[in-house]
Amino acid sequence: MAGSVASGVSTFLDRAERQLLELSIEAQRADWVYSTFLTADTEALSARSYSRLIAATVESAKESLPFSGRTVAPDEGRKLRLLRLMLPLIAPSDPGESEELTRLVTSMQGRYAKGRHTMRGATEPLDLQALSHILQESRDPARLADAWTGWHAVGRPIRAEFERYVELANRGARQLGFEDTGAMWRSKYDMEPDRFALEVDRLWEEVRPLYTSLYTYVRRRLGEVYGPAVVDPDGPIPAHLLGNMWAQSWEGLFPILAPDGSDEGADLTKVLVARKTSPIDMVRTAERFFVSLGLEPLPETFWERSMFLRPRDREVVCHASAWDIDFESDLRIKMCIEVTDEDFRTVHHELGHNYYQRAYAGQPFLFRDSAHDGFHEAVGDTIALSVTPEYLSQVGLADAAPSGASDLGFLLHRALEKIAFLPFGLVVDRWRWEVFSGRVPPSEYNRSWWELRRRYQGIVPPAPRDDTEFDPGAKYHVPANVPYMRYFLAHLLQFQFHRALVRAAGASGPLHRASIYGSREAGQRLRRMMEMGQSHEWPDALEAITGERRMGAGGLLEYFAPLQRWLDEQNRRSPGG
Repeated sequence: MAGSVASGVSTFLDRAERQLLELSIEAQRADWVYSTFLTADTEALSARSYSRLIAATVESAKESLPFSGRTVAPDEGRKLRLLRLMLPLIAPSDPGESEELTRLVTSMQGRYAKGRHTMRGATEPLDLQALSHILQESRDPARLADAWTGWHAVGRPIRAEFERYVELANRGARQLGFEDTGAMWRSKYDMEPDRFALEVDRLWEEVRPLYTSLYTYVRRRLGEVYGPAVVDPDGPIPAHLLGNMWAQSWEGLFPILAPDGSDEGADLTKVLVARKTSPIDMVRTAERFFVSLGLEPLPETFWERSMFLRPRDREVVCHASAWDIDFESDLRIKMCIEVTDEDFRTVHHELGHNYYQRAYAGQPFLFRDSAHDGFHEAVGDTIALSVTPEYLSQVGLADAAPSGASDLGFLLHRALEKIAFLPFGLVVDRWRWEVFSGRVPPSEYNRSWWELRRRYQGIVPPAPRDDTEFDPGAKYHVPANVPYMRYFLAHLLQFQFHRALVRAAGASGPLHRASIYGSREAGQRLRRMMEMGQSHEWPDALEAITGERRMGAGGLLEYFAPLQRWLDEQNRRSPGG
């Protein structure tokens, strides 16, 4: 009997993997054409191929249920579990409800994409990008509040659809044996859902003191700019003052927060432009980084098939992304590269995804992914952390590494990006977990959202918001059904990876100035972890690169230690600190 069960599982998995690989390649190709040639026809073709993939994945996941609890080989047991977790949204079995759920998500995304707001005194409506520029550049509280409130109105028409989406998504998740959709999302992390929630709390407690130090400093400086009538020196910070539509990153405020006499470091954009660096040069430089670690150059097809520049003859999706078209060797990036510091680092990040994709290409299809979703984002960000002044000097983009005089400004600028993000990265999914579980009913959607944001981020909206609003819907990932916890985890893992690889490389000096460029030992560690794909539980992959089996904030805290000492000193010496 045991033999027949094992044979049945193997036969089922072989068939499922072949079918899903074929459909995934088809969907990737169609989506690439759509993203690089936006028309109604390419959109329809992409949607059709993706629908086929979703339907086959859900069908295979449901077919796997009779094998649950049976004695099978460890690899096959892992594949069965991962098969049930491939998609972030499971449609109910009822065809009408399945079609309704797909339509709801499409509709919510469409409402979000069409969001516009006409500023007071203006005649033309502005999209999210234009409104975000106002939040970053203006210092007029009334204008900032207008832009913030105008965009957040996009959530109102999404609310009713979101309520029905929660109901249907939970029905589908329960048909696969999960308590709800939030529990299904948390099950991706090789532990029980409730235990993972506790793990997230533990990680947050490790970084909370550093966030508090940064927050206290920022609140005081904003109070100096806007006065106590706008920024209470002992209260929460109004969200519209933090330079970002969701107050998730604050680097746009650097000019008014920078320590006296400091800057964020060398102006790489100016150097790149002065040296007539082309977008392709930037990609070649990033490739040489990985080759310096002992990894192979990218295939010729990468250079032939990637999109590096915005085409002049058609509409495209310019959002930077890394692609693994055939899940083997057809690697590409899609970017409209500009010759800037930001895009230079982004190219390094995207190639990190490509090298990860190629490393696990030898695994069975269901294992061709990162150890958990935070790992994929963290690898790219880890490489970007090595784009230091020392690295730029080594590759000829700086005459010499500067002294430590600019380190404080550099660290503050990076903290406004990385540390400010952490509580927001946690709140988005913590709120959704509560919603999916039913602990937060629809009547309390907005109130609970702002309770969490005040508790974790210390922010409040510019004016009272009631439950006729739906402010979570003003963040793309909520109406688009994209899990968000991966970004919180990646913001911690990247520093854990960076510290381990820097130590393997034998680099000296402070962690924030260390680069692994040229280190074959660091490259071997990175390769060992990436080649595992999803074939092992993530603690095994973490141990392969760091020697540790537990995610932690030690690397992040070491990286920002000089800044935290300075922040704490500033907060002790200054009123309101």
